[in-house]
Amino acid sequence: MSKVNARPVEFTSERSRISALLYLPDGAGPHPCVVMGGGWCYVKELAQPSYAEVFASHGLASLIFDYRHMGASEGEPRQHIDPWKQIEDYRNAISFVEEMKEVDKTRIGAWGISYSGGHVLILGATDRRVRAVSSIVPVIDGYESMRLSHGTLGLRSLLSTVDEARRELYRTGKYSYLPHQPADEHDLGTWPFPKSRLTFAHLKATQAPAYEGRATTASTEMLLAYSVWPFVKRLVATPTLIVVAEGDDHTHWDLAAQAYSAIPGDRKRFHVVPKSTHLSLYEDAETLKTVAGIAGEWFVEHLQASGAPAPAAKP
Repeated sequence: MSKVNARPVEFTSERSRISALLYLPDGAGPHPCVVMGGGWCYVKELAQPSYAEVFASHGLASLIFDYRHMGASEGEPRQHIDPWKQIEDYRNAISFVEEMKEVDKTRIGAWGISYSGGHVLILGATDRRVRAVSSIVPVIDGYESMRLSHGTLGLRSLLSTVDEARRELYRTGKYSYLPHQPADEHDLGTWPFPKSRLTFAHLKATQAPAYEGRATTASTEMLLAYSVWPFVKRLVATPTLIVVAEGDDHTHWDLAAQAYSAIPGDRKRFHVVPKSTHLSLYEDAETLKTVAGIAGEWFVEHLQASGAPAPAAKP
């Protein structure tokens, strides 16, 4: 597959300048478009371009972007992950592409991975402009993911650190930070997986130098309050693909399976990537390409990339 050239673009989200890349397929537009945001601590160059290139080969345009506070986008404090602001950035990304002559505003999809895999489930349930969703190894419930990942003693330590950071923020106005992953399993990080730290260090060195691998402790506090459960039953009108890695114990594939079961109707698909892990979808090029192809086919089917009329508006 030949490399697709990306065009740097910018848009505004609640007065913050957002840095983005637009990928366009060959041929005359307007094209269906997939709006794409990354997971915990991601910048737009991390994994997402590989997905966008596969989507382009399926006739789909893509917009990938840095959330505010991250990468080349504006926003203070840096490395602050507010899931609701990130979902708002998705909404403003959709508003931005709606105005582009290269994009068919009636054929817009939303793609997310890991933390943003949860975001797009919420977005698909609440934004009527989203015609289809692809959710890859999603975070379903932040507290449950932290409880399962850290275990009893680790969760006690994490909650104590979050509580003290809240007090310190009140006293001084200064944010503290936690690493994305710890260097050692006995150290504290939001996601307690040292091997993941090695994977992301490699991604930083090879494709995403702006990745920092840390976030405000307040970000973890918000993760602990995050859940897609109030929204999944509203996905009845939105074709939804959920892809999980077999045995995923980072974002927990069993939680994703439960969320999938809660989506009403049959306009949905659940795909398990066999003999894989959460990290396979980042570090293994063939697995990534396969998953991107599955997502691309989903969007082609439900955004009618061939140019057929768009479906009627959601009720």
